[in-house]
Amino acid sequence: MSRAFVNEDSAAAQASQPVERQVSEQPNHLTARGLAQLQAKVAQLQSEHSEESAKGEQADKQRQADLERDLRYFNQRLQSAQVVAPATSTEKVQIGSWVTFANEQDEEQRIQLVGEDQADATVGLINWGSPLGRALLGAQVGDEVLWKRPVGDQLIEILRIEPEA
Repeated sequence: MSRAFVNEDSAAAQASQPVERQVSEQPNHLTARGLAQLQAKVAQLQSEHSEESAKGEQADKQRQADLERDLRYFNQRLQSAQVVAPATSTEKVQIGSWVTFANEQDEEQRIQLVGEDQADATVGLINWGSPLGRALLGAQVGDEVLWKRPVGDQLIEILRIEPEA
């Protein structure tokens, strides 16, 4: 189709609409701390949206659209939240457990299994539904589990399980 037949106003409006954030299909299990973080995120976004809306005609329309998109996403996540009981076991890995494991090279790593929205691998918070999380969930001290990774499977041994702090 020739550009001569495109309504430029509608094309500009479509370009400014942010792409919707995809909501995961896995159950939204999270820790109490994860729920508090999710609630804080929604409150922050609502505050920012109110500030932007109060600007009236001077409001940044793209910023407003982005905030509305994020609010839809995080409100959906909040509505689907299923808070799990605090991990108290030192015998079996649960959501919320701190787990120390060793890989095949005897390198130790300590992580905590958390909900999807709370996950942050840089500080050792791993989504329970990730390949590592699924490998660890339900394992016991001394178990060797297979961590199915895109770069190749790895056998890891559970060394310690600590309850949620």
